Amino acid sequence: MRTSKPEPLFELPPASSSGGEGRPLTMIDLFSGAGGLSEGFRQQGFQVVLGSDVDPDACATYKLNFPEATTVCGDVRDPAIKRQILDASSGVDVVAGGPPCQAFSQVRNHSRIIDDPRNSLYREFVDLVNQIRPKAFVMENVPGMAQMGVVEQVVEDLELGGLYRVEPPAPVDAVDFGVPQTRKRIVFLGIRADLDVSPPTLAGSGASAALSLVRRGKGYYAVEQRGHGSSDYAEMLNDPKDLTIVSVEQAISDLRGLEAGRRADEVESKELRRPQSAYQRLMRSGAAKVTRNVSVPRINQDTVTRLSNIPPGGNHRDLAEEFLARYISGQKWGPSTDSGRLVRAHFYAYRRLHPSMWAWTLNTKADCAYHYNAHRALSVREFARIQSFPDRFVFTSDPTRGNIPGRIDGGPTHSRYRQVGNAVPPLLAAAIAREVAEVVWKACRGTSAT
Repeated sequence: MRTSKPEPLFELPPASSSGGEGRPLTMIDLFSGAGGLSEGFRQQGFQVVLGSDVDPDACATYKLNFPEATTVCGDVRDPAIKRQILDASSGVDVVAGGPPCQAFSQVRNHSRIIDDPRNSLYREFVDLVNQIRPKAFVMENVPGMAQMGVVEQVVEDLELGGLYRVEPPAPVDAVDFGVPQTRKRIVFLGIRADLDVSPPTLAGSGASAALSLVRRGKGYYAVEQRGHGSSDYAEMLNDPKDLTIVSVEQAISDLRGLEAGRRADEVESKELRRPQSAYQRLMRSGAAKVTRNVSVPRINQDTVTRLSNIPPGGNHRDLAEEFLARYISGQKWGPSTDSGRLVRAHFYAYRRLHPSMWAWTLNTKADCAYHYNAHRALSVREFARIQSFPDRFVFTSDPTRGNIPGRIDGGPTHSRYRQVGNAVPPLLAAAIAREVAEVVWKACRGTSAT
């Protein structure tokens, strides 16, 4: 099955995606997961050449959605896998990726993080950039790195002895780039020094600092404005025609007819409600006749009871004492507790989204967020909408059953939630791609002029 040809999510000057050479800029995506970075770059006119990941289920999703690219599935530390990547990446313009960095918070005695064995995947990313020598690279990671005191080390590693120009980055929030979800990342942008241009900077709307969801009292939550000009942001958030800031309701209200326990994973697109916002129209643009990933997990009666007593935007703190017992209906399910009451591990399990606000950061589990007015978890498609994946992007898994190299236990359904939850939001990736394209185009134009 091939996905529909994508349409740009942003409009760019035609020359900015050509690199000054009459061809599309090219990119590869390392540690790609399902392909959030690749989707954003493709939306900006880049030709996606390759995606690589160790997870076979994520690779299956990547291969389905990027049939034009080479999918390399395996551990980049394997010389044979690394050789496949290098063979397919000759002359590529941009290398992008988010290597896991397990020991960034463990730096001691001035040891270099790139030398720590636990950061071997980060080291491989740096080495591949060094061998491929792209015009630019993008490395995204968790924002906590900025508090770990290692940003200067990372910048020095990525500069490769002066081969690249890299500026210390500031954390960015996906909300500020039109994603209906707060998701903070840190993005290192590098430009090859011989191109004689400075790395681009990312600047979003600033909505994340101007608005917040606050608890006004038990059972009531509202959007609060903070600081001068915040009323303008509130107006944009409330406007379904405005793509600058997007609420949860504007993202998924056309999918609200899905019911808990729905097993069918696809629906005729014409059966969905008509788009209720500009964002929904954007996400459904170019979609197939069938919308996929719409199955919904079953739900326990105790959870339904609790959700019926939690307001939109609320959580366990809004429950009356009678609903804090571990089991309400008497039916035993899940692990019991010695106290017979909910414990700290359950406190993040009962949270309802607020329709008028963007979502908190989705994780890899279906129950990390419940619908704002229906007593159910979200479908993978709703997860994807909140992450800004268009409906034409289908999440799947490797058909091979059982444990295979690189697979994480949990089954295909959990894998799809995990793939979405781990991804870079495509709209954030598109904003990154736009800035990189402009700078590389400028550099190539200057080079051709001389």
